[in-house]
Amino acid sequence: MTDTAAPVGSHALDRARGALTGLALGDALGMPTQSFSRAQIMDRWGPVLDGLHPGPDDQPLAPGMPAGSVTDDTEQAVLVGHLLVEGHGHIDPAEFARRMVAWEDSMRARGSLDLLGPSTKAALARLLDGTPPSESGNAGTTNGAAMRVTPVGIATPPGDSLVDAVEQASQLTHNTSVALAGAAAVAAAVSTGIDGGNVNDALQSAIEAARVAATRGRWVAAADVATRLKHLAAHGPQVSTVGPDRFLGKIGALVGTSLATQESVPAAFAVVLGAADDPWLALRLAASIGGDCDTIAAMAGAILGACFGVDAFPEEPRRVVAQVNDLNLDGLASDLLALRER
Repeated sequence: MTDTAAPVGSHALDRARGALTGLALGDALGMPTQSFSRAQIMDRWGPVLDGLHPGPDDQPLAPGMPAGSVTDDTEQAVLVGHLLVEGHGHIDPAEFARRMVAWEDSMRARGSLDLLGPSTKAALARLLDGTPPSESGNAGTTNGAAMRVTPVGIATPPGDSLVDAVEQASQLTHNTSVALAGAAAVAAAVSTGIDGGNVNDALQSAIEAARVAATRGRWVAAADVATRLKHLAAHGPQVSTVGPDRFLGKIGALVGTSLATQESVPAAFAVVLGAADDPWLALRLAASIGGDCDTIAAMAGAILGACFGVDAFPEEPRRVVAQVNDLNLDGLASDLLALRER
């Protein structure tokens, strides 16, 4: 891989805003449906969500949350983004750990059950027990690194330096071959979109980054992310030919929708590739797929937003998510692009 940086300008800013906005929109769409099965979602909301909904009372992780509320996916991505800006492109492991613990405390105070994921929680516990940061994430295989890596993709051009940046941002909690491959795939797709690439460009960049990142960290036995992405490029279902229900059923059955990196990251790309001509539909499909659908929709939204820009998504749901969460994503996008220019 070689490093290639495009000039940072208004188009790059539009796409950076799109990446963060798409992440938040997908996350908010999947907030009420996360952890439910595909059948449960169909019974309650129909084949495809029509828009933002509140968390129902029996939602396992976000009961009673207002429509448009984001979850850990967006909030941890924003946390990573601010750490990158403050560290001039570098994330201090101790500060990262401190802020993640503080973030979980704030979520509990807000009444949310959507707390630290299993890999992150275990890694922070090991860190507190004296395990060095270079080893604390050696058991992390879930999608926590991939769900919060979008700011790295905005701040870093495609190439070897991007995989290095992904590893540096992820190793504290997800220092395994599969987790780094999944995070690198998402970051590379976002970064390629920022540079003006389309969905196919983003996919090819993701495959190469996942291939390189899979040689990093502690090796674990898991399906290869790059190989799964290649297969989807050639054989992935298209919603326009099979219809929404069969489309989602195929992804769920063949790819999987759990929080395992080798399932959820390819699932996000499957939605992107299968419905890229309609980004808003793609996000609603991802949020209707079942399983870890808020994370799948968040990753898909980040990739689509980077490739199409912020106006790819309807104005009204964007307004609701911005109003409910008060995240200042546009300001963060500008700050991250300043790092990319450097």
